[in-house]
Amino acid sequence: MHKAQLQIKEALPKVDLFIELLDARIPFSSENPMLAALRGDKPCFKVLSKSDLADPSRTSEWQSHLEQQSGIKVRAVTTKQTGTIARLTDVCHKMLPHHHRLGKPIRAMIVGIPNVGKSTLINILAGRKIAKTGNEPAITKSQQQINIGEGIVLLDTPGVLWPNVENENSGYRLAATAAIKDTAMEYPDVAYFVAGYLLKNYPEALAERYALDAMPVDEISLLDAIGKKRGCLAKGGVVDYDRTSRIFINDLRAGALGRITFETPETIAQENTAQQATKAKGKKS
Repeated sequence: MHKAQLQIKEALPKVDLFIELLDARIPFSSENPMLAALRGDKPCFKVLSKSDLADPSRTSEWQSHLEQQSGIKVRAVTTKQTGTIARLTDVCHKMLPHHHRLGKPIRAMIVGIPNVGKSTLINILAGRKIAKTGNEPAITKSQQQINIGEGIVLLDTPGVLWPNVENENSGYRLAATAAIKDTAMEYPDVAYFVAGYLLKNYPEALAERYALDAMPVDEISLLDAIGKKRGCLAKGGVVDYDRTSRIFINDLRAGALGRITFETPETIAQENTAQQATKAKGKKS
C-alpha cells in the first residue's frame, strides 16, 4: 500500500482528473481519506460501484451529499450497465471542457480501495480485457496506463487501503463487503455486526431470506435462527457459529438479502462526532 501511495504521488503532476470508485453500500467507509489529501484541488469524479447491491434511496442520498463538495461529480453504476459506464467519459469531458477545445487528452487517475471494481470498469470503458479482475482484494499489483480512446488516458493503480481505520464500524463494513481479506477479521465478529445492523434497519429482508416466523430479539438469536434453518449444527444440536456466519456473510455479498446500504450521511456524522468526543476525552485524561 505504501508503494501504491508513492506511485500516485509521482504521477500527480501529470494527472488532470481523479476517478474514485466507491462501494455504493459503504460510500464513506470505502473513501480513502489519504486519497483526498493527495488529490488536493484536482477535480474528482466519484463513481458509486455495485449500486445494484445498494439501497437505491440511500444511494440517491449519498449522491446529493457528495456533490455538495466543490469539484465533485457523482454517478452510480453497476457492471451490468455497460452503456451507462461507457457514458462516464462524457462526464469527464464536461468536468474539463478546455481539454477538448485544446485537443489535449484527459489524463485520469482511477483510484479506490481493493475489490471495489476498478479493473472491471476499465475493461468496460476500453471495450476489451486489459485489467485483471477477480472477486477478491488486491488483484491489480502495479500502475497501468491505458488509452481508452475518446480523448481519455487512464492511469490505473492498485487498491489502496489506509493503515489505520479510525472508525471501528467502518472496519466491520469493509470486512462485510469483502474490501479486506477474510483472514483480517473473524467471520462471527463480522456477522454479529451485520446482524445488529440488519435487525435495526432491514428486518424484512432477514425475515424473507431466512423464512423467520418471528423476528429475533438480538444478534445471537438471529444467528441461532439462521444456523438452525441452514442445518449448521454441531454435536448436541448446538449452532456452529463459524459455518452460520460464513453463510450469512456470503448471502449478504451475493445480494441474496436484497439491496443493503450500511451507512448514511447522518449516521456517519453521528459516528464522527462520537469519535471526536472520545479522542478529546482521551487527551484530557
